[in-house]
Amino acid sequence: MRQVVICGHLFDVREKAFRAGANVYIDGNQIEKVEYGKEPEEGVERVDLSGKYVMPGWIDCHVHLSMNGEPDGVTPMAYATDGALAIKAYVYAMRDLMAGFTGIRDEGSAGFVDIALRDMIESGVVKGPRIFCSGMPLGTTGGHADSHFNPYIEGRSSMGIIVDGPDAGRAAARENFKRGADQIKLMATGGVMSMGDDPGAPEFTLEEMREICKEAKRKGKITSAHTHGTLGIKWAVEAGVDTIEHGTMLDEEGVQMMLERGTWLVPTLSAPYNIMKHGVEAGIPKENVDKCAMVAERHRKSTKMAYEAGVKIAFGTDTATPFSTHGSQALEFELLVEDGFTPEDAILSATKNAAEMLGWSHKVGAVEAGKLADLVAVDEDPIADIRALQRVSFVMKDGEIFKQ
Repeated sequence: MRQVVICGHLFDVREKAFRAGANVYIDGNQIEKVEYGKEPEEGVERVDLSGKYVMPGWIDCHVHLSMNGEPDGVTPMAYATDGALAIKAYVYAMRDLMAGFTGIRDEGSAGFVDIALRDMIESGVVKGPRIFCSGMPLGTTGGHADSHFNPYIEGRSSMGIIVDGPDAGRAAARENFKRGADQIKLMATGGVMSMGDDPGAPEFTLEEMREICKEAKRKGKITSAHTHGTLGIKWAVEAGVDTIEHGTMLDEEGVQMMLERGTWLVPTLSAPYNIMKHGVEAGIPKENVDKCAMVAERHRKSTKMAYEAGVKIAFGTDTATPFSTHGSQALEFELLVEDGFTPEDAILSATKNAAEMLGWSHKVGAVEAGKLADLVAVDEDPIADIRALQRVSFVMKDGEIFKQ
């Protein structure tokens, strides 16, 4: 079936601007052509978005599909079966899609539910966004991926695969790839929402991370690293990690290392924003709120410094951390602009940049001939008010309309 989407204004990722009077022709799930200043062809099904601002479908490069913003995310997972988590993951992924995120990268979910859901979507069993999968994240004993349950709870009770030493790291990476992971996620430093560790402290050694990155590169895959502390960021970059998540205590030397190696940053400003906004009164454990208070302001400054220096930045939210719920990710656009991003660059981070980082540029990230027909639209000009992106009125994925 051929369709023509009549756009009031269409965001051109190459021009970094909205252009008026575009007609986007779609054949099946693929964009056939884009024309400007012409009358739509006769005999083609019309989708009238003439009063809207249309963009490529957005990509959130940091979500967790097995959680949804609970004040204490570990407890719901501890009492859930893999089957229950998979059903929840489907519900959460659909919320992301309906909010305009036609693509997401899962940065680690329990029980490989991200891979299961991706495969069911790709095989047509269920609907949902495109998913780039990490499988189970890799972490060290007592680190950010370790659950800190009581000693009498044994078995697979952690938030990830716990590895100590280069050989164990290599084996865990291979296990994830065997399960179908698109990348490997490493917990390079302590975290905010984990108990008993220090966000600023490295957890993996440089040698351990280097071996895991080498294994990923042998498979033609990428790696991402959860990082807060300055030294852990630098070790991750030096080890060959492709994408730095959070980058909270990034310094000038770390920025220079990232520029030299072409390393990406995924800031996730929403996570600390929501933790500090809701706090202990909303049920977030005091230890976690206290740790967040230590790093939140530094996080904003580090992101601004990286952006101004020209570090490659892709959109990500850490959705599923406390009160960062699936479907609410567009808040991140507002926070990026508050941090100094132009509205155009904020939109680019979730479209062209995100697609490039994930190796998806051949199929999404722009509204161009040959790309898949993923579109999102809002009623107001987001360049004038970036908060307009929090009010999505139209979503199309693969030429199928999900919201109108």
